Amino acid sequence: MTSQHPSRALVALVTGASRGIGSVIAAQLAARGIRIAAHYRNRRSEVAAVLAHLPGEGHVAFAADLAKPDAVIGLWRDVIERMGTVDILVNNAGLFIDHPPLSSPLETWRSAWLTTLAANLIAPADLCLLAAQSMSEREPITPTFGRGRIVNISSRGAFRGEPDSPAYGASKAGLNALSQSMAKALAPKAIYVYCLAPGWVETEMAQGPLAGPGGAEILAQHPLGRLSQPEEIANAATYCALDAPAAMTGGVIDVNGASYLRT
Repeated sequence: MTSQHPSRALVALVTGASRGIGSVIAAQLAARGIRIAAHYRNRRSEVAAVLAHLPGEGHVAFAADLAKPDAVIGLWRDVIERMGTVDILVNNAGLFIDHPPLSSPLETWRSAWLTTLAANLIAPADLCLLAAQSMSEREPITPTFGRGRIVNISSRGAFRGEPDSPAYGASKAGLNALSQSMAKALAPKAIYVYCLAPGWVETEMAQGPLAGPGGAEILAQHPLGRLSQPEEIANAATYCALDAPAAMTGGVIDVNGASYLRT
């Protein structure tokens, strides 16, 4: 894993691990000897299938609706009780709710904002806090790994904008700023924070938009001639979780196949 091996198997809490990018991140981390705390909201059968195919032992599924204020602390307590610790936090879970500004009633607009920010920003922020405080109380696991690592999954929408779901774009912009702020706060404690900003990824969630009237335009955004694959995002997340140098802490890393370039 690193230049010096830890004395025990590390534990990673991966939110949104029942499908898509989260399930592949869980699989890649498990293949590296990491015990997985696989969070899911309500897809019990899907997360059970994910766990059944993970290499290694000691993996456990945990249910929580992260849009509910009390769910995060309950999730964290359950994970610590069952797994003993969290060495790696991957904030991958997220919601995307359409609420176009010109056609959404105020009630619908507010509901979309409150739910999206709760799941996409407040819950990751709370988990970052709980993880950071827990990690800071122990000695570094190895000199290169540090005391712990946090990987937040953001989106190119934080930079490009999301015209039909502005709360999503705003929540991911907030996640970028959260990642950078936490990186500065936690670096002296050897806790490293990384943030990935994917574009469109070929998952179940992308199938509907791709098959719809805007599918051709979505595909045309990608110079590779295809969407990013879940394995590609998971490769980057696994690198950050286990191998990235400390000097990369605070980085917001584009993983979008050049579909959106920023300066």
